[in-house]
Amino acid sequence: MSKIVLITGASSGIGKRTALLLAENGYVVYAGTRDPSRLNDIKNKNLYVLALDITQTESIITAIKKITQLHKKIDILINNAGYGLVSTVEEVNEEEMYAQFNVNVFGLLRVTKAVIPLMRENRWGVIINISSFLGKIGLPLLTFYNSSKYAVEGITDSLRYELRDFNIRVHSVMPGFFNTNFAKDNLRINSQTFNENSPYAELVSRLAPTIVEQINGGNDASEAAALILDMIRDENSPARVTVGDKASKFIPMRRELSDEDFERRVREYYNLNG
Repeated sequence: MSKIVLITGASSGIGKRTALLLAENGYVVYAGTRDPSRLNDIKNKNLYVLALDITQTESIITAIKKITQLHKKIDILINNAGYGLVSTVEEVNEEEMYAQFNVNVFGLLRVTKAVIPLMRENRWGVIINISSFLGKIGLPLLTFYNSSKYAVEGITDSLRYELRDFNIRVHSVMPGFFNTNFAKDNLRINSQTFNENSPYAELVSRLAPTIVEQINGGNDASEAAALILDMIRDENSPARVTVGDKASKFIPMRRELSDEDFERRVREYYNLNG
C-alpha cells in the first residue's frame, strides 16, 4: 500500500521539488499551499494539490479531513512552509515578529499536532522538519528567522523523545542557501531597516547583497528533495542532516570551534568587521 505524504509550503522551491520526486517514486502526495493555482502545471496521478493555510487551525483540520476520508492515515509529514523576515531587532514591529513565528514555528506545531494522532494510532510515521543551517548559526538582520529555526531544531529534538515509543521518526533537514526564488518570494523586508536613514544602513549595504547573491547562486532544490527521499526510506537516518554548500561548510565548523572563534570566522566571511 502506498505511503501517504503531506507537504506544507509545496508551491515552490524545495517543497514543490520534493512533492514531485515523491510522487514520481510511488508515494501519494498531498501538496499543501495557500495558493493552489500555483500548482496548476503539475500533472501526476500521485500528486494532489491541497488548499492549506498553516496559520489557520480550521484550514488544517479541513485539509486533513480531505486526506483521511480517502486514506484513513497520513504516514509522512514534511513541514516545509516558511519564510524569512529581514529586520533588525530595534526596528521590527510587533506584527512582523508574531507573523514570523506564527508561520515558521506555531504553524509547524499546529500541523504536527493535528497529524500525530493518526501516526500514533497507526504506530508508524515520519516527520521531517525543513529547518535551515541558520537554525544553528546566527546572522545579523536575520535574527527572527534564525530564532524561529533554532526553535524548529528544539522541537525536533524534543519530539524525537516524545514520539519514539509510537515508532514515529522525527528529523530535521538543515539546508544552506538554495536557488529556489527564496530571495524573491520568501524574504520579507522591514522598511525601516532598509531605509537609507536607518542607523544600520551600513550593515545592510554590506550584508544584504551578499545574502541575496548567495541565495540566487545556491544549490538546486533537487539535492534537498533527493536527500528527503533517502531520509524517508532509511529507518536509521540521523536526527538531522545538512544539504547545500553553506550548510556543509558552517555546521561542522560550528561544532568544532568555540563560540568566539566561530563568530570571528563568520564576521570575516560576511565582511562584518566594519
